[in-house]
Amino acid sequence: MVEHIVIFKFREQLSSDKEKELVDLVYSFKKRIPGVVDVSAGINVTEETEKIHGYQFGFRITFENQDYLRNYRPHPVHKEFGQAIKGLTENVIVMDYPILTS
Repeated sequence: MVEHIVIFKFREQLSSDKEKELVDLVYSFKKRIPGVVDVSAGINVTEETEKIHGYQFGFRITFENQDYLRNYRPHPVHKEFGQAIKGLTENVIVMDYPILTS
């Protein structure tokens, strides 16, 4: 399995309606994108305020394997999410890594 983590810094604070829209859209990935095993998403509520660096929203998707992760990027649902955040982001951090089993 492969973990895909994405963290967003927005140009300005999002409305609570927009935050909910983004969280709900990411949670819909599990039913709408092949190979998605698990999803979590949310608004940053850390109390480590000195480490936020303006990043407000993040999500994590677990894929069955690297091929499913590769197919995710051009998938229409991923593009739908891209449209939902179009013009809102200042920066995005992406990290993918294999999940090791013991």
